[in-house]
Amino acid sequence: MKRMIELVIASLSLLLLSPVLLTIAIAVRWRLGSPVIFRAVRPGLYGKPFCMYKFRTMTNDCDATGKLLPNKQRVTKLGEFLRRTSLDELPQLVNVIKGEMSLVGPRPLVMEYLPLYSAEQFRRHNVKPGITGWAQINGRTSVSWKEKFELDVWYVDHHSFSLDMRILWLTILKVFTHSDGNSTGETEYGDFSGSN
Repeated sequence: MKRMIELVIASLSLLLLSPVLLTIAIAVRWRLGSPVIFRAVRPGLYGKPFCMYKFRTMTNDCDATGKLLPNKQRVTKLGEFLRRTSLDELPQLVNVIKGEMSLVGPRPLVMEYLPLYSAEQFRRHNVKPGITGWAQINGRTSVSWKEKFELDVWYVDHHSFSLDMRILWLTILKVFTHSDGNSTGETEYGDFSGSN
């Protein structure tokens, strides 16, 4: 039932938001060039890798040695706006249609973190990753890694249709009020280096 509902919501959202998606794609192409869509390999259900889609928000600028500059220095003003409003995440509706993601679930992080999780933290992968999640409406990047993973695991243990609808509604409110907004991404408090 959840899969059917998500297919309907994701498909209708893509259709209704197609003018917005086209406008963003044109703006990204004009400001950053190609590619417009950023593809990242992320862990999905049970840690299985998949290709996650986002609108591109950063340049490929490098330092004198050819090494990419830090993320904060490469995020453009357009990218900051897209991240602050979460519009950069809209292409993940395609991931939902493909069955790789859910509308609600723990946010997919990087593959490099998989061996660093404790057994309890790894349980965040017992459900599909989501476009938004319980941690995102309870602090987003203002909570520690430990708190974030505790929120993710709490969702795994308590997820339900009514909770998902609540999270979606609160996410929409936060986007429009810019509450907990952050323009620098998921790891504002530093990279995860393992459980303590």
